[in-house]
Amino acid sequence: MTTVLPNSPVSPLRQKLIDDMTMRHFSAATQRNYIRDVGRFASFLERSPDTATTEDVRQFQLAHSEANVPVPTMNTVVSALRFFFADMLDRPTRRAS
Repeated sequence: MTTVLPNSPVSPLRQKLIDDMTMRHFSAATQRNYIRDVGRFASFLERSPDTATTEDVRQFQLAHSEANVPVPTMNTVVSALRFFFADMLDRPTRRAS
């Protein structure tokens, strides 16, 4: 599988994300989308995404909702963040009971 990598230097956190997705045989399109979505989250935070709190994720989702982001797009973003936090960083997500 070919991994999509930017031409600029890759941070250790981004490289870990790429490595974890590659190890799990994510498609190139999924890798590109997850990198994009985690990157947008980092831009929203204006800091590294691994420092985010549950409230940061909630605010990001609210901002997307207020911007009328379509549900399928929001589902993709949530999947990317769930993978990033739960699988890559081993920070399990809390789900409503």
